Amino acid sequence: MNTVKLVLLLASMTGLLIIVGSLVAGRLGALGALVVAAAMNFGSYWYSDSLILKMYNAQEVSESQAPEVYAAVQSLTSRAQLPMPRVYTIPEAAPNAFATGRDEHHAAIAVTDGILKILNRQELEGVIAHEISHIRNRDTLIASITATMAGAIVMVATVAKWGALFGSDTGEGSSLGAIVTAVVAPIAATIIQMAVSRSREYLADEGGAQVAGSPYGLASALGKLAKASRLIPMNANPSTAHLFIVNPLSDSFVMNLFSTHPPVEKRIARLLKMRET
Repeated sequence: MNTVKLVLLLASMTGLLIIVGSLVAGRLGALGALVVAAAMNFGSYWYSDSLILKMYNAQEVSESQAPEVYAAVQSLTSRAQLPMPRVYTIPEAAPNAFATGRDEHHAAIAVTDGILKILNRQELEGVIAHEISHIRNRDTLIASITATMAGAIVMVATVAKWGALFGSDTGEGSSLGAIVTAVVAPIAATIIQMAVSRSREYLADEGGAQVAGSPYGLASALGKLAKASRLIPMNANPSTAHLFIVNPLSDSFVMNLFSTHPPVEKRIARLLKMRET
């Protein structure tokens, strides 16, 4: 099922990128966008995890450098019968976490410094189990590719916006088309992310609770993370927001409208209805 979703995702993102290129510079722009899309499809499959980790200055850590989080990842991946992923920490005060990688043999789990300061051991294990569930479900491949492709669309739209503002003549493309592209393309990319991510978060919550052996650690962690994310905003790229366990972006009306995450309250309620395993 995830393979079908991956093909549909790549096709949607490629089509959207070609439309953006066409509006910006006509047939030449569409051709250029097709070339970019082909390169992005190849690169995002093989290197999206590395690009995302570098984007957040994530540092790989050993057991001696981060014994608590490393031990939790090691124990829970063993319980889930998965290979040990690489473990990263992100020098960021905002508490959050994500998993990335094209499959369970090339996976990584990254946690911010902030999350290690506010969660107890049971809560941290709940968060890590959630990310392990994403790895087991192969959500990380789709999420990482979405982040890379959406980033490319937003980048092209940004170039279009500035070109339109300065009245550049793009031949077959129009300034009006560039302005529309600059507004619509990021929204369209976010909608695609939303469609991919929302249902997967519920499944990862459920799977994480099963891996951890209890839903209560994750439920408690989600409550803390949701509150802390409003108090300590994270300077996150919108194209990668869907990767994180809770939305790292501001709690504005627009971001709620296009949120890549289900409401935390609903996630917690669903978890609390589960029984310990």
